Amino acid sequence: MENFVLRDVHVYNSTDVTKHAYIIVKDGKIEAVGANDRLENEIPDEERRHLSEYTVEPGTALVPGMIDVHIHGTNNADTMDGTPDALTTIAQSLPSEGTTAFLATTITQTQELITKALKNAADFALNQPGNQAEMLGIHLEGPFFTKEKAGAQPKEYLLEADVPLFKQWQKAADGLIKWVSLAPERDPDHALIRHLKETGVVAAAAHSGATLEEVEKAADSGLSHVTHLFNGMSGLHHREPGLASAALLNKQLTNEMIADGVHVHPAMVNMAYQMKGAAGLLLITDSIRAKCLQNGKYDLGGQTVTVEGNHPYLEDGTIAGSMLKMNQAVKNIMDYTNCRLEEAVAMTSSNAAAKLGLRRKGAIAAGMDADFVLLDENHEVIRTWCRGQIAFER
Repeated sequence: MENFVLRDVHVYNSTDVTKHAYIIVKDGKIEAVGANDRLENEIPDEERRHLSEYTVEPGTALVPGMIDVHIHGTNNADTMDGTPDALTTIAQSLPSEGTTAFLATTITQTQELITKALKNAADFALNQPGNQAEMLGIHLEGPFFTKEKAGAQPKEYLLEADVPLFKQWQKAADGLIKWVSLAPERDPDHALIRHLKETGVVAAAAHSGATLEEVEKAADSGLSHVTHLFNGMSGLHHREPGLASAALLNKQLTNEMIADGVHVHPAMVNMAYQMKGAAGLLLITDSIRAKCLQNGKYDLGGQTVTVEGNHPYLEDGTIAGSMLKMNQAVKNIMDYTNCRLEEAVAMTSSNAAAKLGLRRKGAIAAGMDADFVLLDENHEVIRTWCRGQIAFER
């Protein structure tokens, strides 16, 4: 593994910016970060001679590797394929958009197919190479959803929340289920939500017609997040405030958004940003296997999805996942809200790391994994490092 120093780069974290900085990486970890003009004084010549050196173009930004907690697939691969090749394709493809870690996300399907995908992910996690995006775990999206708000989730496989079934799936996944999206009303006694909280799994509301009151009670039991805000949920009605209203009003709930200009109007993205602040939002892609491919017809959970440009949809017109890349989400959120790059870093990296309880990712600082992305002035990806190894280079 290469040990190296990266010189004269502007380092953006969620809370600060260090201009003209150096980064020293050893054994896949960040050893030191500091002002570039102090490198010679702080690092002995003998030590520097054993480091490779990278010098970047003036004005380029280095941001923490992006973490996508909600992604089904890309480049003709999907988590539900249940094969090592599918997860390898996803992990190798994501660094090109600045993503260095992800949660492999399932979809509502038969119990047997979900189990197959979980076991495959557990096996994949045992021997992941360092030069690709790291699969941090699994996001179980479904099947505990409400039919009326199912969206692109296959309705015929929806179930009531079931703690024994979840325990069975968690065993199949070797404990790797880190995130569960469910409809609060499908867990009326909150038994699953409480179990998730007790076992350190994020409980997120999704594909739900829950009332504000139902969401508030679920939050008291351990619900802490809302999946793809505004999509697949009861909305912002002035007499019947639903899940979307609770998401914006309840400070216990973080919200994720698909900022692709298709799922949510830019003005509504900005409204969420104004109400929750960068600290309360996570940007995700919810992308499907068709991302990076041409227009055409593709499979999603056993359903045919037609892709035209950045718009994937089912036969009845229902939006079905996205074609969004994380670096495009950065550009979009800055355009829609006029937020700073540091705030975009919070929404694409540090908030997700904090939500997952990860202390080794989400920032460019000593002791952290060497996951970072070099962006040009247009926020296009120049180079991505995953755990100290170059995983993408333009």
